[in-house]
Amino acid sequence: MAAKDDYLLNDLVELGFLTKYHVDSATAEAASTGEGVVDTLVKKKTIRTQDVTTTKAAHFGVEMVSLSDIRIGDDVLSVVPRHIAKRYRVIPIYAHDRSVVVALSDPSDITTIDSLNHVLHKEVEVRVASEEEIDAMLTKLYGGGDDSVASMIQNITEGEVEIGTMTKDVGQDSGTVDADAPIIKLVNSIIVEAYRTRASDIHLEPLAKTFRVRYRIDGMMQEVKSPPKRLQPSVISRLKIQANMSIAEKRIPQDGRVQCNVGGKTIDLRVSCLPTVHGESIVMRILDKEGLRLGLAELGFFTDDQQTFERLICLPDGILLVTGPTGSGKTTTLYSCLNVINRPDRKIITVEDPVEYVLAGINQVQVSEAVGLTFSTALRAMLRQAPNVIMLGEIRDMETASIAINASLTGHLVFSTLHTNDAPGAVTRLIDIGVKPFLVASSTRAMMAQRLVRKICKKCTAPYVPTEKELQSLEFEPGQIEKANFRKGKGCPDCNNTGNRGRMGIFEIYVLNDESRRLVNEKAPSSALRRQAREMGMRSLREDGARKAAAGVTTLDEVIKATVADG
Repeated sequence: MAAKDDYLLNDLVELGFLTKYHVDSATAEAASTGEGVVDTLVKKKTIRTQDVTTTKAAHFGVEMVSLSDIRIGDDVLSVVPRHIAKRYRVIPIYAHDRSVVVALSDPSDITTIDSLNHVLHKEVEVRVASEEEIDAMLTKLYGGGDDSVASMIQNITEGEVEIGTMTKDVGQDSGTVDADAPIIKLVNSIIVEAYRTRASDIHLEPLAKTFRVRYRIDGMMQEVKSPPKRLQPSVISRLKIQANMSIAEKRIPQDGRVQCNVGGKTIDLRVSCLPTVHGESIVMRILDKEGLRLGLAELGFFTDDQQTFERLICLPDGILLVTGPTGSGKTTTLYSCLNVINRPDRKIITVEDPVEYVLAGINQVQVSEAVGLTFSTALRAMLRQAPNVIMLGEIRDMETASIAINASLTGHLVFSTLHTNDAPGAVTRLIDIGVKPFLVASSTRAMMAQRLVRKICKKCTAPYVPTEKELQSLEFEPGQIEKANFRKGKGCPDCNNTGNRGRMGIFEIYVLNDESRRLVNEKAPSSALRRQAREMGMRSLREDGARKAAAGVTTLDEVIKATVADG
C-alpha cells in the first residue's frame, strides 16, 4: 500500500473498519513519517490488509473472491505463464477463448490490467483477493510445487549455461522474461542434465495428463522426472523463442537451432517442433562440436575391417556409400573418413543438411531449400570448384544420384549415405531411384552397412555365461565358444546402472568385384548380390557383432537386437 490508497479512508469509516478518531490519530503520525495514512493504520495493526482489500473491491464495484474456494485447472494456469503471474502478482481463475478472469489485490492498478491485456492477447476481467491469498496461491500453483522441478532449478548454478540464438535478433524475448526466471532455469537444467548424461537427444512430449521428458542415451530412451503439465506451454514457448521459431504458429512443424555454452563447451541443439493432439512436441538433437571423435579406431573397426576401409577411402575416384537406418552413425563415419584423408594437397567439399560439425580445412556447404540451394544445385556448383573429394549428406533422388555418379566417373572420390537395411541393398536402391545399372556398376567401389551397439561399461564388466538360445541365435561353433570372452556389465553409478556405456559400430563391407558388376549390369536382385558377396567373404552385420561380443566389448543381447540373421 502507498499514500495513493488514502482515498479509501472515508469508505473504511463508512464500512465500520475505522473510526474518525483512528483516522485523525494516524494522519498526524503519517505526516511526521511521510508514510500514507492507510499504510500507518496497517502498520499499527489498527486495520488488516484484508479490510483494505474488501474496501477497494466495494469502492470499484469489483467482486471479491476467496481463492481457496476456487479450483483452478491446468488449462487455466497455462493461459497465464509463471513469469507473468509472478511479475504482475495475479492468479488466473477462469479462461475463455478471448478472455481471462484474474484475481489481484489492487483493482485500481490500471497499469497492470493494461499490461496483462497486452501480453496475454486476451480481454482481462478483474476480481479482487487479499494479498495474503494471492501470495499463498502463487507459491502453491507456480512456486515449484513439484519437488523434482524445484530441485532441478536449484541445482543450476549461476553462469553454468548460457543460451543464445543462432540469429541476431529475437524480439519476443525482451521485456517479458528476465534472466533469472525459473522457467529459463528449468529449461537450462534439462539441457545441462542431458549433456552430463551423454544424451544424444532430448524429447519433450505432451501427453493427455503429463508433460513427459525423455533422454536418448546410448540409443535407448530413458524417462526422467518431468515438469508439471501446467508448465508445458511456458517451457515450449521458451525453447521456440530460443530456436527463433514463431511462438504464435502452433499448427505446422517448425525447425530451428540453438547454440549453447555448457561448462565452457560449445554445443549446438537442432530443434524440431511438431504439433500433436495434446500440444507441441519438441525434440532437440545435441551436437557436441568438441566431443566428436574422428579416428576410425574409435568407430569400432577391428584391424582387418579397418585396413579394408582405409584402402577404400584412399582410392582416387568412385563412390563409397555408407548405409543404415537413421541414427546408425553414418554421418560420424563419413566425418571420420574425411578426417583421415584431409591433407593440404586435397580439396574436400561437403554438402550437408544440416552441417552438424565444422571441420578445419574442409569446405562445407549448408543446404537451404528456401533460397533454392538444394543438394543437386550445390553439387553442380561444387564440381566447378575443382575438388578432389566430395561428400554428400544423402542421396535422395535421381538428380542427385546422377550428378554424384557422373562426378565419380570424372575422377572424383564421392562419399554419401543411403537408407537401406544391408550393403548389397544399396545397389538395388540406386537402380530403383532411376540410375542405370551400368552406371552403378562402373562408378561404385564399395558399400558399407552399419549399426550401433552399446559397449559394456569398463568399470563394472564381469564374465558372463550366455544362454543356449543366445548362442544358437548367433550360430557360434563349439570351438568359438571355448575361445570367447563373453562379458556383461553388472551396473554401476558410472553407467547409471545399465551395464553399458558408449556405443560402437558393427559393419558389413561389400566391395564390388568383376562378378559383382556383372550381376549389377544384369539387374540381379539384392538376394543374388548378397549371396555372391557372402561367397566372396563378406562378413554380415550379425557375424561382425558376434565376434565383438566374443571379444567382450559388447553383449550378445545387443547384437541380437541390432541385427537379423541371414535367411
